[in-house]
Amino acid sequence: MELMNIARVRWACRRGMLELDVLFQPFVEAHYEALADADKQTFIRLLECEDPELFAWFMGHEQCPDPQLAAMVVKVRGRAEP
Repeated sequence: MELMNIARVRWACRRGMLELDVLFQPFVEAHYEALADADKQTFIRLLECEDPELFAWFMGHEQCPDPQLAAMVVKVRGRAEP
């Protein structure tokens, strides 16, 4: 899987749900560039998921079945909290 350039990642972070925007956009601005390539690929895979799935995972209503994506959800949530 080829990595997206940062402009495409920023664009992909623009979601239809404000709750996801406030998680993804600050994470990308502050932390994406420092991620290892494998984590960048996992983050990109996370962005390819549907908003209702993402919302359920990030709000803790459901557990993500993919262990790599679940770990990235934890990472993004941990970096987004004050």
